[in-house]
Amino acid sequence: MTSSRKPAYRRILLKLSGEALMGEDAFGINRATIERIVAEIREIARLGVQVAVVIGGGNIFRGVAGGSVGMDRATADYMGMLATVMNALALADAMNKHGLTARVMSAIAIEQVVEPYVRPKALQYLEEGKVVVFAAGTGNPFFTTDTAAALRGAEIGAQMVLKATKVDGVYSADPKRDPAATRYAQISFDEAMSRNLGIMDATAFALCRDQKLPITVFSIFKPGALERVVMGESEGTLVYA
Repeated sequence: MTSSRKPAYRRILLKLSGEALMGEDAFGINRATIERIVAEIREIARLGVQVAVVIGGGNIFRGVAGGSVGMDRATADYMGMLATVMNALALADAMNKHGLTARVMSAIAIEQVVEPYVRPKALQYLEEGKVVVFAAGTGNPFFTTDTAAALRGAEIGAQMVLKATKVDGVYSADPKRDPAATRYAQISFDEAMSRNLGIMDATAFALCRDQKLPITVFSIFKPGALERVVMGESEGTLVYA
């Protein structure tokens, strides 16, 4: 079902951290939190927006991170990728139970569990109105899920990468530590880099800048914020080329 309201973006890539699924828990998946996030995604899908999601794995990997101390970096990264697959399955399950049709596509092969990532198939699913959840990062160690979000966003022709965080945008300083910190309504890639604002890791940020793929940083915990972003309203911080 689509609304008569016209969104500003036809296709977006939503980057969710694994920590966003924890709610107030120390680690794992908080069911109430994941259902609230799914409700926000459902509202923008009803507007006709094509939605792809890249999910992190910090909420699960955090529980085993102590055991990874001294571990080979590549091995630890593969463990993190598997954590994102678990999150993607949970997210897709919640979507399917709330009236959306979701497909999980993994950058590493686990074909008994999820589909492999195939770009033309992902594009087909998006055109059909399905939500595509990209799991396992880029499929390679040493790259973050931020980089996966930038890469998949560029590959699918997304008009915007939406980075969901716990704060409502990009600030001049940490707002928890500095009460004088101010939020940027918008900022250029070059200015953000010169001020070392740390919006995404350097690889992801450079890829978005080179592809002229704008980023909006917003709070996933602020009700209606996701919808306001896709409607082109002033919400969060827009990072532009």
